[in-house]
Amino acid sequence: MPVPYFYEAPLTSNPSVYTLSEETSKHCVQVLRMKSGDRIDLTNGIGQLFEATIKVADKRNTTVQIQAQKTIELSAQKIILGISLLKNVTRLEWVLEKATEMGVHTIVPLICDHTIHERFKTERMQNILQSAMIQSQQVWLPILSEPITLNTFLSSYTAAQKLIAHCEPQEKTNIKNLVVGDDCILLIGPEGDFSPKEIELALSQNYDAIHLGPTRLRTETAGLFALSVLKKF
Repeated sequence: MPVPYFYEAPLTSNPSVYTLSEETSKHCVQVLRMKSGDRIDLTNGIGQLFEATIKVADKRNTTVQIQAQKTIELSAQKIILGISLLKNVTRLEWVLEKATEMGVHTIVPLICDHTIHERFKTERMQNILQSAMIQSQQVWLPILSEPITLNTFLSSYTAAQKLIAHCEPQEKTNIKNLVVGDDCILLIGPEGDFSPKEIELALSQNYDAIHLGPTRLRTETAGLFALSVLKKF
């Protein structure tokens, strides 16, 4: 049976004993039926992995003994995903989950000219990222921004390689022909695509236009497909 894996943000370097959060304690004791002496792994989401053994199993305040600790370096490749909010929030949640599993560095929800969306629930989205990090057994939690306008994004974020995927009939590079760098921004627009004005603004700031193949993709499909091509494993 795999060792259960949990996220504990307050966990710092070199502890000997640690008390789990009430949520993690409840999951250990009531859901997994874990007892004193059982093994678990913990991460704080900033590169550290802790091997621990349960000392006192309590549904609110489980105490663990830290047996070992190691630091895992952040991936050399840093991808910032700027993706429009979606009318169907379930689809947005799905793409955030999958982008986290793929090891994206930063996720920035965008408000574009054609964006139609429901209210962005930051806490819920953050929980989705945390669950995806744990499910994929990573130790680095992606940075999640509050939603911002595309204009604000363009003035706030920079990278050595800046890419915008859009559907306008302009000269574009096939994403599969790119030489992918280690410092990259990927912009994915809303259901109605980026407006011509937004595309022109991005291109004026040295973004390269890319296309993702012969078919028109949904926003969430486009984001995951592009990440799968760009991500170095």
